[in-house]
Amino acid sequence: MTSPPSPNGADRSGYTFPGVGQIFWRGVTKRCPRCGSGHLYRRYLSLVPDCPRCGLHFEREDGYWGGALAVNIAIVMAIFIVTFVGIMIATVPDVPVGLSLLILVPIMVLGPVVFYPYSKTIWMAVDYGFLQKVSGKA
Repeated sequence: MTSPPSPNGADRSGYTFPGVGQIFWRGVTKRCPRCGSGHLYRRYLSLVPDCPRCGLHFEREDGYWGGALAVNIAIVMAIFIVTFVGIMIATVPDVPVGLSLLILVPIMVLGPVVFYPYSKTIWMAVDYGFLQKVSGKA
């Protein structure tokens, strides 16, 4: 059984929990959710297994990155929908199908690759800042 976070807001490693906004911002900027350290990627798509500063292990269990996959899909779909609706509003009733495809297909093909590292760090931030804190496993 794991112990809950201490009353002063520190996790078991001694790091205090920052605010939800700060944890989320760390995820968006590809930083460690616990300490805020950068340099979490060796290459664009290669995440280090542990934070170089605080030692937080990122992949806690098999299937852990399923949440990052969901984040990636949600963000790319949101970008697609906003772009699609914007094109429709700007061009109805004469929607240029070829131009629309020229804009929308690259979003769906390249968007997941471009957003991949951000989706992982955002998922780590959600996991650390909410899921682990609520369960007392942080």
